[in-house]
Amino acid sequence: MGQSAEFGKFLKVMRARLSPDDAGAHESGGARRVPGLRREEVARLSGVSTDYYTRLEQGRNIHPSKAVLDSVARALRLDPGEQAHMMDLLEHCASSAGSPGPVQKVRPALRQLLDAVGDVPALVLGRRADVLAGNRLAHLLFTDFAALPAAERNLTRWIILDPAAGALFRDWKTVAAEAVGALRMDVGRHPNDPQTNQLVGELAVHSEHFRQWWAGHRVATRSAGAVRLHHPVVGDLELNFETLSLPDDPDQLLRVYSAKAGSPSLDALTLLNFGDLGTQAEVPAHEPARREGS
Repeated sequence: MGQSAEFGKFLKVMRARLSPDDAGAHESGGARRVPGLRREEVARLSGVSTDYYTRLEQGRNIHPSKAVLDSVARALRLDPGEQAHMMDLLEHCASSAGSPGPVQKVRPALRQLLDAVGDVPALVLGRRADVLAGNRLAHLLFTDFAALPAAERNLTRWIILDPAAGALFRDWKTVAAEAVGALRMDVGRHPNDPQTNQLVGELAVHSEHFRQWWAGHRVATRSAGAVRLHHPVVGDLELNFETLSLPDDPDQLLRVYSAKAGSPSLDALTLLNFGDLGTQAEVPAHEPARREGS
């Protein structure tokens, strides 16, 4: 495994967030010029020399063993998602710009499945949370992704930049920060991807919140949970979501939202589904949500 500069940046940010008390390190004396742990404290907790740990943070081309990486993860109190991201940054680092990848496509059978579960909102998400397909109810609940320009059919972009999303999600900051954290995970798995770099640049230019969250190197791996919405047509809803990996394409996810049986939220979804017949809200098969490297 080689090492990337992003790997070193990640270690530095994780070190800065920990106090000696948090990490179980004894104060080594002297005034602290930087927040968080010193490099020598992380090195001591990890069982490596200060010089070796310094080279890790500086992006030197060294090859740490799994045992060393596990020790560093423990010293920095990384959770499982953060540790997986650290390994991705180390394993998938690339020294040059990425080349265009294949167009993301949704299998016809998966599109049929979206129609079959029409009583619940469902989306197919690709790389970077590009919205590759969605059923009618998902687009009535969120936005008509099919009507957006192809380059704008991205869930994270919509959540961060569209004022309608800020009004829809009652816990917008939590939802948006998690979306940014998921984008961080994608960067770790696919570094130097041109489309991702373009998306990150756009979000950084237009959103102060994004710049702060991105600088914090937060990662998010939550595949299930709940969201609270205030829809302009049907009012308040509380929905659960499940995000399922598709075994035939690890870069595609099926996200399904549902309401508790007998709840007002289920009534609201039903009203939304049958109260507005609208148009088909599926991303056209002939025009993908976002082209790799385009």
